Amino acid sequence: MAGDSTNHQVSVSSSNPKKRKWGNDSFRHGSKKHGDKRNKGRNTGRMESNRQDKRGRNEAENNSKRTKLPEPSEIATTLPKPFPEDEIAAEERRPKHKVAVLIGYSGSGYKGMQINYNEKTIEGDLFHSFVKAGAISKANANDPKKSSLVRCARTDKGVHAAGNVISLKLIVEDEDVVEKINSHLSPQIRVWGIERTIGSFSCYQACDSRWYEYLIPTYSLLPPHPSSFLAKECEKAADNARDRQGYEDRQADVKGFWQKVEEKEIKPMLDSLEDDIRAQVVEAMYRPEHHSGEEIASNNEAEEVTKTPQNKEQTSTAATIVEPRIPNQVSEFSENSDNLAGKADEHEAVADSASGERVLESADADTNEGIKQTSSDSAVLAVHPDSKSAPDPALLDAIKRLRAAYLSAKRRYRVPQSRISKLQNALSAYEGTHNFHNYTVRLKPRDPSAKRHIKSFNINPTPILKRVPVTEKEDGEEANGEGIEREVEGESAETEWLSLKVHGQSFMMHQIRKMIGLAVLAVRSGADVVPLIKQSYDWNNKISIPKAPGLGLLLERPVFDSYNKRVEDKFQERNKLSFEKHEKKMDEFKDREIYGRIFKEEMRDGVFHGFWGHVDNYKEGIFLYVTSKGLDAVKGIKEEKEKGKIGNEVVKEVESSDDDAESEGVGEGKEG
Repeated sequence: MAGDSTNHQVSVSSSNPKKRKWGNDSFRHGSKKHGDKRNKGRNTGRMESNRQDKRGRNEAENNSKRTKLPEPSEIATTLPKPFPEDEIAAEERRPKHKVAVLIGYSGSGYKGMQINYNEKTIEGDLFHSFVKAGAISKANANDPKKSSLVRCARTDKGVHAAGNVISLKLIVEDEDVVEKINSHLSPQIRVWGIERTIGSFSCYQACDSRWYEYLIPTYSLLPPHPSSFLAKECEKAADNARDRQGYEDRQADVKGFWQKVEEKEIKPMLDSLEDDIRAQVVEAMYRPEHHSGEEIASNNEAEEVTKTPQNKEQTSTAATIVEPRIPNQVSEFSENSDNLAGKADEHEAVADSASGERVLESADADTNEGIKQTSSDSAVLAVHPDSKSAPDPALLDAIKRLRAAYLSAKRRYRVPQSRISKLQNALSAYEGTHNFHNYTVRLKPRDPSAKRHIKSFNINPTPILKRVPVTEKEDGEEANGEGIEREVEGESAETEWLSLKVHGQSFMMHQIRKMIGLAVLAVRSGADVVPLIKQSYDWNNKISIPKAPGLGLLLERPVFDSYNKRVEDKFQERNKLSFEKHEKKMDEFKDREIYGRIFKEEMRDGVFHGFWGHVDNYKEGIFLYVTSKGLDAVKGIKEEKEKGKIGNEVVKEVESSDDDAESEGVGEGKEG
C-alpha cells in the first residue's frame, strides 16, 4: 500500500504541472531553502536585543538634537494664571459653542497676531478679555487649546488688520458679551461681532480668499536722485541698449524734478553757509558712507560721488548730491514673521534672491526692514574720525536743515495720473495664476506651492492727502510698549498717499510686499514694467526683489463665500460671515488707529524715504534688471557670487537668520 501511495503521489505531480512544485519538498514552506522553522527563533533574543539597543541609541541621539524646553512652571507666561480649584468647582457650568469672532486691530506695539506665551500678542490680549468677560470658563482660562482657538490669518509684528477672524468655543449666552469683551481691551483692538457657526467650522480652513491694502506715499514713484548709483546705471544702460528715447519717454512725467530741487532749495542753502561750515557740510553729507555689514551686503565697491571741494566756488555749486538720510535719527527696521510651517523670528534682508544675496539688514520691524539710517552726528564725525572734540553745533544744524529740505521736497510732490497709470499697469500684470517663486524666500522655482492666484490688484485713482503733526520721541514707554512721543509745536507736513488693494486666494511669505517692491522700483526707474514682471514668473529667471516696507500693509478682510453658500443651503439657522454690517465702525477705527499710526510713523521716521534711498545706492547691481538692459544686466551676478566675489559673509547671515513665514496672507505671513 505504501508503494501504491507513493506511486500515486508521483503520478499526480507528474500529471499536473501546477501542483508539481508543491510535491517537491524543497519548495515547501518551512524548508531550509526558505527558512527552516526548526531554527526559527533561535537568534530572536539576540536580534531583539540589538533592535532595542539601536532604538535607544537613535532616541538618545534625537533627544540631544532637540531644543531643551523649560517646564511649563518655569515659563513666564502672558496667559491668565490658573484659578484656584475651589473657584473652578464653584463656577456655574454653562454651555460653550463654536463661534467666529470678527476682530480688528492696530499691530503697533504687539509681537504679531498669533499667541506667544511670553510675548505681547493680539491673541494674548483677546484671550485675557474672553476670560474676564466670562466667555471662557475658569477651568479653561490658562490653555487656549481647550477652547480650540484658530486664527484665519496670522499677521507679523506691527502689521494691522481692519478685519480678521478667529474661531473657538465660547460661552455666548449674554446678549452684551461683545461689549463686555471690548471693555477689557485696549482701543487698539476691537471685536466687531460674534457669530455662531457649525460645529466643524475652522476659520482658517473655510477662508476662500483675503483682501489686503497697502498704503504708500506717492513720492516713492519719484526717480532715483541723479547722483545715486541706480540713476547712473539707468542712464548708462539706456545708451548702451540704444533705448535712450524709450527711457526718456517713460520718465517724461517726472523730468526735471531733482534739478529744480537743487536749484531752488539746496544751492541757496549751501550759499548761505559760512565758508568753513559749507566745506564740512558737503564733505559730511555728500561723501559716500561706509556701511556696515548690517546695512549693505558689501562696501568694497563704494565710489565717491562728490569729493571734498577745494574752493569756495566748488562748494557753493555742488551739482551732484547723494540723497540724504533722515536727520538726527538712528533707526533699525525689521520684521517678525512666521514661516510656512510655524512662527519664526525673522531678521531678513530687504531683498532676498534665490541665490542668497542680502541687500539691507533687517533688525526689528514695526515699520520697515533692512534700513539703518545714519544720523547727522555720525556723518559729521566721519569727516574727522580721529578728532576727539565735539562736533560744531552749527555744522549739525546745517546738515539737519539740508537733509530736511530734501525730504520736504519729496513730500510736496503730487503724482500725475500718468504715473499712477504706469503703476496700475504693473499691478495688473500680477492678476491671474502665476509662478511667484521670485516673490518669497526658500522656495524652489518648480515647487507647486509657488503658483498663486491673484483675483485683482488695483489702485484707488484718487490719492489721499494727509497733514500730520511732526512728532519727536521721548524717553519712556507707553502701556502698549511704544515710545512716548511729543508733537513739535507749529510743525506739520502734508504727504500724498496711494491706496493699493489686492485680492488673492492665498499669499506666500513676503509675496505682497515683494510684488509692490518690484512694481514701484520698476516704475520709478523707468523700466518697461509689464514684460519685466512676466519674465519674473519664468522658472529659469532668478532675481532679487526688494521687500517694500511693512509699515503700509494691513489685512482688509478675509472672505468666506463657500461657507456662506453652505450655510444658506443647509444651515439657515446660522448667520453668514460678513463684515458689511460693521463697515461704519471699521472705517472709523481704520482712520483713527491704523491710518493715523501709519501716517504718523512715516512722518516721524521717514520709512519710505530711507528705504528707497538705500535701494538706489546699493552698489552690487542685483537690482539692475530695471534698467534698459533688463535681465541681461544681472546675469553675471550669480556666477560672481558663487565664486566668492560678492557678499559671502552676508549669505551666511541670510541663511542663519531667514526664518520662515507669509502671510501677507497675511502673513505677509504671515501672509495667509
